[in-house]
Amino acid sequence: SVGEGVTDLQPGDHVLPIFTGECGHCPHCHSEESNMCELLRINTERGGMILDGESRFSINGKPIHHFLGTSTFSEYTVVHSGQVVKINPKAPLGKVCIVSCGLTTGLGATLNVAKPKKGQSVAVFGLGAVGLGAAEGARIAGASRIIGVDLNSKRFEEAKKFGVTEFVNPKEHNKPVQQVIAEMTNGGVDRSVECTGSV
Repeated sequence: SVGEGVTDLQPGDHVLPIFTGECGHCPHCHSEESNMCELLRINTERGGMILDGESRFSINGKPIHHFLGTSTFSEYTVVHSGQVVKINPKAPLGKVCIVSCGLTTGLGATLNVAKPKKGQSVAVFGLGAVGLGAAEGARIAGASRIIGVDLNSKRFEEAKKFGVTEFVNPKEHNKPVQQVIAEMTNGGVDRSVECTGSV
């Protein structure tokens, strides 16, 4: 269903939730380099809807807080319209559900922020879903070398399907991984994307 004032979505549309939403009006939403919407940015303390701060969930009459504006751990949810993106109705929902946060995050970071140019080299640190999306973004951009870096060597074979051309497992070297990459590339890569989630 669609709430009052929502014009860009219709009942029955297939959508994916995005916890870093976009209001479409603030400076960040109009920026090519930022996705930190002033209205819908990630806020772990917001437990209700933006309009009134109230929860739309309850169990046995007691309110339940919303989680990251999407509450995707529930079977049904209520979200701000800026926290969903409309998708092709032919896309199989059982498969695309994992795309919402993982692959699109890495793909978008590479294509929209790192912006590698055709023929450049890219290092992707971490080859989970976000890293595979970043590698795919580098492939789409035309990167000549895409170096995947991960502590789990089992991920390397799958990463080839997403454009990774070379692999580095830091545990297999007795020097810092940045030094290994610098030596591989005669000084370093043109772009790098960090996808491990480790500060």
